[in-house]
Amino acid sequence: MEIDQISLDKKYMHRCLQLALNGQQNAKPNPMVGAVIVVNGRIIGEGYHVRCGQGHAEVNAFASVRAEDESLLKDATIYVSLEPCSHYGKTPPCADLIIKKGVKRVVVGCIDEFAEVQGRGIQKLRDAGIDVTVGVLEAECKALNRRFFTFHRLHRPYIILKWAQTANGFLDDNGQALAISSPFTQMLSHKLRAQEDAILVGRVTDDREHPQLNVRHWVGPDPKRLVIDHQHPLNLESLHAHHVQSLIVEGGRKTLESFLAQDLWDEIRVETNMGLTVSGGTRAPQMPAHVKVLSQQVYGENVIVNYGK
Repeated sequence: MEIDQISLDKKYMHRCLQLALNGQQNAKPNPMVGAVIVVNGRIIGEGYHVRCGQGHAEVNAFASVRAEDESLLKDATIYVSLEPCSHYGKTPPCADLIIKKGVKRVVVGCIDEFAEVQGRGIQKLRDAGIDVTVGVLEAECKALNRRFFTFHRLHRPYIILKWAQTANGFLDDNGQALAISSPFTQMLSHKLRAQEDAILVGRVTDDREHPQLNVRHWVGPDPKRLVIDHQHPLNLESLHAHHVQSLIVEGGRKTLESFLAQDLWDEIRVETNMGLTVSGGTRAPQMPAHVKVLSQQVYGENVIVNYGK
């Protein structure tokens, strides 16, 4: 493939990812997907999966094409961030719609790991004689729906371990609760809660601090509130059965370390107040070996670092 074509494919796939993010709240439990239809360097249609049970991104993209541009579809390329579905669910297969519309080429960001798809949509398109390119911005497309993929591949939620610590690595001030986050970073924590399905703490934290674990400094749905202890352990199978695709763990040290010990985590989010130290208290959990920094943001004296495996 020519370098110019590769650059163009990446450009339009970036647009697919931008569109897909619009479905962050309402597409659940379906994945976020964006689609763009291009002819001779001009976008003639685009769409995203707005709401579970309604039209997929490809359906909405074709629906946005003006009547006078319908004749151009035979020369069009449709870009889609996730493999088009090939099965009947709440809506008909998007692969069939693409074939029916007669587009010349399909560019796919990543294969859908959902058992009902897993390459079948791509094969159906190729069997129909359509030129299909797979893997454009693949890492970014997979990252967008990492919760969805983890849920279907591992049959458990995507797990985010989260804590705030002082500059010298303590979770509290000699056993007493401590305000480590700033008003702004607290708002960011509530934004995260609005994006995830459930939030968990241990019984000790719940009894000592009575955390509300809701979204009161942001806009969005409250996550499902979970409290665990030895008598009420976490049941991942139950969370999977209830379609909980993501879980924030905000417990104390023992709760966090229990997840770390079992390697039950996908992401770790640590906020450090660089201007705050205490003489003692509960030590923050030890970071696992071989983690990688996914992102780092600085907000005044508070630094938030996200780690992955």
